[in-house]
Parts: sequence; structure tokens; C-alpha cells
Amino acid sequence: MSDFPAPDPGALGRFLDTTGAPGDGELPVLTVLSGGSQNVLYRIDRGGHPMVLRMPGPRADAARLDGLRREIRLVRALSGTDVPHAALIAADPDGTVLGQPFYVMAEIDGWSPMGDGWQPPFDTDLAARRELGFQLVAGAAMLGRVDWRGRGLQGFGRPEGFHERQVDRWLGFLAKYQVRELPGLHEAADWLRRNRPERYTPGIMHGDYQFANVMFGHGAPGRLAAIVDWEMTTVGDPLLDLAWALLGYEGEEPAADGFYLDMTGMPKRGELLAHYEKLSGLSTENIDYYLVLANWKLGIMLEKTYAASLRQGSAVDPQVAAAMGPMVPALMQTAARLAGTATGA
Repeated sequence: MSDFPAPDPGALGRFLDTTGAPGDGELPVLTVLSGGSQNVLYRIDRGGHPMVLRMPGPRADAARLDGLRREIRLVRALSGTDVPHAALIAADPDGTVLGQPFYVMAEIDGWSPMGDGWQPPFDTDLAARRELGFQLVAGAAMLGRVDWRGRGLQGFGRPEGFHERQVDRWLGFLAKYQVRELPGLHEAADWLRRNRPERYTPGIMHGDYQFANVMFGHGAPGRLAAIVDWEMTTVGDPLLDLAWALLGYEGEEPAADGFYLDMTGMPKRGELLAHYEKLSGLSTENIDYYLVLANWKLGIMLEKTYAASLRQGSAVDPQVAAAMGPMVPALMQTAARLAGTATGA
């Protein structure tokens, strides 16, 4: 049973009728897929046509409402591109239909590695699993090469001065919730300031691009079915998404342990960089900078979850909190170590 009040199926059905959505005239049946204070997902069955509704949770604040409107704008802009995503079916950014902004998207026939790890045959067939690494990197390349200006995303982000803002912006966020010393934090921050790119090619960046935020098609060969969870997407530097996708690596080799997936069989890092360059047309020569920034930034983001877990009455999953304890310092130390060994250190 769910504590979330289900949207009015009658109002939703009438709205969907006006948009030409599948199942014309049928009353939608809604089932909660996942829910939190920020966002709720419902599966819609309408005359045998499955769809998914995404809307803010009952305690979402104004920033979350604006965030969902940004998602609507982005997913609409991706329509017709080669970026794998759940296609937009209908949207109400004003919230006039259900009292909250929402959008309805196609249901993806696929699986997420965040369920129970690698699905067959990728759990045992290492050659098939290897292809998933190339597919992940291909998704980042496809997203980054979208003509964001031509798709009407002017003002969606602030690409001018993107790298100049990163360090001070994220240190400012961390100062609001930091609860412990994080060795390596300032060493990596100083290096990032000194080594930021002088120029870059702006593009759409997901902001949290990794195996946790994609879905794959069933069966071999590996196929990226959809990129999901667009909360952090902006127009910035797409190479940061590539670095995020490489967080499971130690140099050229996939991590032997300490990552949330078994990376055995994945391509070498150099192979993935070459694949990304071929598809994106961008140089990865300065990948060291992006790897330092990715580790450092992710550590700051996850420290917020760890800090929240320490509050009395916290709703953070205890297992998640336990994982964040050692993970954040490890990310900071990795960022500082990479900075110390990188070209230009």
C-alpha cells in the first residue's frame, strides 16, 4: 500500500484524451512504482497501453516543482534525437490538471543494473558485459552532441564560466551541511582551480551519468534503452559526464572492488575514451581534470546524504548511510591522489 494520494484518474484520462495519448477514452489505472518526498512515479495502464507518470511528491518544495518543469522542457527538446530516453507523451507544466506539474512518458522495456546487478546474460557472459561499457559511453556522447540551441534550450544552463564556477559553488554547498573533515578536499579544489580548461564545447550534460541512471534492453547484444533521472541536467561540459561514467575505473583497468557493480570484463579506459572521441568529435586529452572534478564533486554530493543520515528521525536508509560513511572520504582522497599525479599537478 502507498501513502501517496493517487492522482484523479478521471481528470488524468480526460487530459490524455486531449493529447492523443494511447488508450483514447479509457480510464487510466495507476500503480505507484516509486515514491519519495521529491518525486513519485506511477505506472499508467490505459486500455492495455502502459505509460509512466512522473510528478513531485506531496512534500516537494517550489525548487522541486521548478525542477520538474525543467525536466519537461528537456525531455521535450530530446524528442526526435538519437538520445535513448523515455519519449514524452504528454505534460502539464502548470499543474492545472492534477494540482501539481507532471509529465507522462513511454514505458521502457528494459532493466536497470541497480535492481539486482547484471541481468542475464551479462551476469556470466563477460564479452556481452563488455559491450555495456561501450553503450554507456555512447549514451554520454549522443547526449553531449545534441544541438541544444537548435532544440530551444537557450537559458537552460549557464555554459559561460562553467568551470570558473565549479569549485566555489560546490564548496559553498558543502559548507551548509559538512559534518566532518574530508582530507583531500582542499588539495583537489586548489588543483582544479589551477587546471581548469581554458575553453570547451558546451553541450547537454546529465550531471549524474553512470550505470545507476540508465536502462538497458533485454538480452544480448547490449543495447542502451534509456537514460533516466534528469534532475541534475544542464547545459555545461559534456566531458564531465564521460568522467562520471569512468568512476568505476582505477587507471586503465576497471575497479577490482569497492564499486557498486562487478566491473570484471569491462573495456579498458583507453578503449572507452577512443569510443567517446569517435562518436562525439571531442578530445579527451584533458580527461585527468574531469576525473578529479567528478570524484571531488560526487563526494560533496554524497556528503549531503551522509549528513542528513545523522539527524534525529532521518529518513535516509541506514544501509545507504553506512555506505556513505567511508565512500565520501575515499572519493576525496581519490580526487587528491589523481590531482597529485595528473599532468599539470
